[in-house]
Amino acid sequence: MNGIPFPEISPEIFSVSIGGFDFALRWYAMAYIVGIILGWRLAVAALRRPRLWPADTPAMTPPQLENLLSWIILGIIGGGRLGYVLFYQPGHYLTHPWEIPILWQGGMSFHGGFIGVVLAILIFARRHALPLGGAADTIALATPPALLLGRIANFINAELWGRPTDLPWGVIFPGAAAQDCPGIEGLCARHPSQLYEAGIEGLFLLVLFVLMAFRWGALKRPWLLSGTFFLVYGIGRFLVEFVRQPDAQFVTPGNPLGLALHIDGWGLTMGQLLSLPMILAGLAVVLWARRRRVGVPA
Repeated sequence: MNGIPFPEISPEIFSVSIGGFDFALRWYAMAYIVGIILGWRLAVAALRRPRLWPADTPAMTPPQLENLLSWIILGIIGGGRLGYVLFYQPGHYLTHPWEIPILWQGGMSFHGGFIGVVLAILIFARRHALPLGGAADTIALATPPALLLGRIANFINAELWGRPTDLPWGVIFPGAAAQDCPGIEGLCARHPSQLYEAGIEGLFLLVLFVLMAFRWGALKRPWLLSGTFFLVYGIGRFLVEFVRQPDAQFVTPGNPLGLALHIDGWGLTMGQLLSLPMILAGLAVVLWARRRRVGVPA
């Protein structure tokens, strides 16, 4: 099978040893640090332009945004881990509950982290008497840079790769697991599904949200950016799941595609099941926001 050799990029930017302790800065950590900073600055730029908001009143102040981001980070970590435990391996963690806090061994769910973020915004907006729609739109605007860089970091880490493919842009990922392709002799090329997601969830949403917020007046319609995020992310993730390698715990001899819900070989992956509510909710929120009178806070 033809394919593009995986680029020789170390997952570590640099590593040092101090007093017998090894410290390494990894691209994955740097991606989220830079992504959060870029998203924060983008949201601050919008908050400092009152004319973009209903009644020329921003949803919050920049210092309030900084406090909210702290809550968001906790929501991502807590929700992402609990989501992975409940959605992907409940049986394992039911018998090994002491492993739930061991985050450094991996295992995070975007949809769980998303729920954690929603709860963080709800609680913070209620405690500080902020317009919920405006707070949600502010965070939606700040999210694409972290998603873009995070998915690129997934590619650098050679993780979350796609299914085998003979398309010319298939990538030959390193490692025995990536090369375990039944029925394929020689090197196995796979869809670079991380880059597909980076393009949809990150770059496309970033460009779209900048235009919507700063050029098309979307922030004057509370919930419009949030609904668009639900809709676009849900559709993008649903489509990418067709070429993304399924989670190993769902793959069995009778279910080689790793479908979480299937009948006679037809069904949906766990990622698709979790994305359907996002798509439906996003569509409903976008339609509701567009029918509201422009400039009314919510």
